[in-house]
Amino acid sequence: MKKALALVLTAVMSLSLLAGCGSKTTTPDAPTTPDRPQQAEEKLSGSVSTNGSTSMEKVIGALSEQFMADNSGVSVTYDPTGSGAGIEAAGNGSADIGLSSRALKDEEKSGGLTETVVALDGIAVIVNAGSKVEDLSVEQIAKIFTGEITDWSEVGGEVGKISCIGREAGSGTRDGFESITGTKDACKLDQELTSTGGVIEAVAGNTNAIGYASLSAVEGKDTAKAVTVGGVACTEATVLDGSYAIQRPFVLVTKTDATLSPAAQAFFDYATSPAVNDLIKAAGAVPVAK
Repeated sequence: MKKALALVLTAVMSLSLLAGCGSKTTTPDAPTTPDRPQQAEEKLSGSVSTNGSTSMEKVIGALSEQFMADNSGVSVTYDPTGSGAGIEAAGNGSADIGLSSRALKDEEKSGGLTETVVALDGIAVIVNAGSKVEDLSVEQIAKIFTGEITDWSEVGGEVGKISCIGREAGSGTRDGFESITGTKDACKLDQELTSTGGVIEAVAGNTNAIGYASLSAVEGKDTAKAVTVGGVACTEATVLDGSYAIQRPFVLVTKTDATLSPAAQAFFDYATSPAVNDLIKAAGAVPVAK
């Protein structure tokens, strides 16, 4: 009996030893890669200088404000010098991006500049809030500004000598207005002012005045009113569908062969994207990005 028990114990021990030996045969662990620290995304920083059209103030202001809110390391500046000066600044490199409220001329494009339209803007023809005149044709407007029509009574208003208020030479608003009305270099102005706001104030303070200003600057004003042109009101909808006759583009001007800084390129890309359409609309202009 003892002999049989000893044989059983011997067998159990042998099996245990075999199992132990088998457990030592393992698949080698896969090689481990040391953890690499995650590189933080580089934060955009720097400054972006814009220079030019006073009519683009609301649009560029809205875009700049939101862009800086989204990119706290970037500063965007705006110098309201007029379209001509803005185009020149883009050309000589004193500004990253020029702002023009007119299309570039062929000689400006051939001189190394590129235009990118960010929005459309109606040029509202404005009269004093107390004027009885509600509608003028493009032909009547042209005759008023060239001095062929001199009294309001000739176009349905009260008797009174018409006072024409316009912008200075080099203004994109003036260039657009004169090109569309066929009055280039023929306007007879009582006042030439250097800003859109100045024209609105001058018309508001003179019962016999007429002027022109960007739609975005006129909206919400109660001291001067926009007349309809050929029966069509100056609105975002009529500018976009082309039914309002006196309109022009808002343009970003850059040097054709120059590379923008990372900050300036990021702002340019942002300003020309569909993401800003609501901001442009809120600023009173008509977005074009799709």
